[in-house]
Amino acid sequence: MNNMFFRRARALALTAGFIGMLGLAACGKQEDQTAAPQASAQPRVYLVGVESAYAPFSAENEQKTVVGFDIDVMKVLAKKIGIEVKFVPTPFESIFNSLAQGDLDLLISAITITDERKKSVNFSDPYFVATQAIAVPANDTKVTRMDDLKTLVVGTQSGTSGDELVQQVLGKNNARIKRFESTPLALKELESGGVDAVVADEPVVKNYIANNPNSKLRTVNDPTFPKEDYGIAVRRDDPELLAKVNKALAEMKADGSFAAISTQYFGK
Repeated sequence: MNNMFFRRARALALTAGFIGMLGLAACGKQEDQTAAPQASAQPRVYLVGVESAYAPFSAENEQKTVVGFDIDVMKVLAKKIGIEVKFVPTPFESIFNSLAQGDLDLLISAITITDERKKSVNFSDPYFVATQAIAVPANDTKVTRMDDLKTLVVGTQSGTSGDELVQQVLGKNNARIKRFESTPLALKELESGGVDAVVADEPVVKNYIANNPNSKLRTVNDPTFPKEDYGIAVRRDDPELLAKVNKALAEMKADGSFAAISTQYFGK
């Protein structure tokens, strides 16, 4: 009896000890899980499509960083909204598709607000007013208005409002329209004599001539050119972001931060 009793007691003790060890291990694991810090969610980075050769609005500097008026505006805008942004250089002719496909979240690239573009994107309130300009060789005295380009070879940046304007005058499929990926490339072609004139946004043309004094180009302003409003584009399915952009723009105009950036680049 005594031997059997001791054997049973020993078995019960071993079993209790094993269960106790399991309990301690489980508690330890639970404590470890409780004590382990949870990884914080990374803040969303909004991708902003910009051109990389459209000074003074957006252009790469020697360090391959995109700088310019639009860049500075967006940086202040993002700070007011409370979001982090990353600028993504994108060819203008594909910039709207990149936004529609979700590769980009916003566009700021001296984009003219048009009824046709409104069909695919939502635009913010206007933040800049511009017009087109005709660039010709400095010694050219024949071109005084848009109609004078009807018999000439005209360069323009593909997909821009300048491109649309040239098509209206020369015809959509006219072989004398030479399209380029960027306005600077079109202007370089004008310098070399490959085209007779270039039609593009006036601020961009004037900036190019000012920074390339040996280009021997001048601008012609046709009084019939319409004024063009620039806007920031967002996807049509993101009205919340659009509202935040408009609110921040209004704040920038009210507190003087927008005027300060404009004065830095345009003196006004």
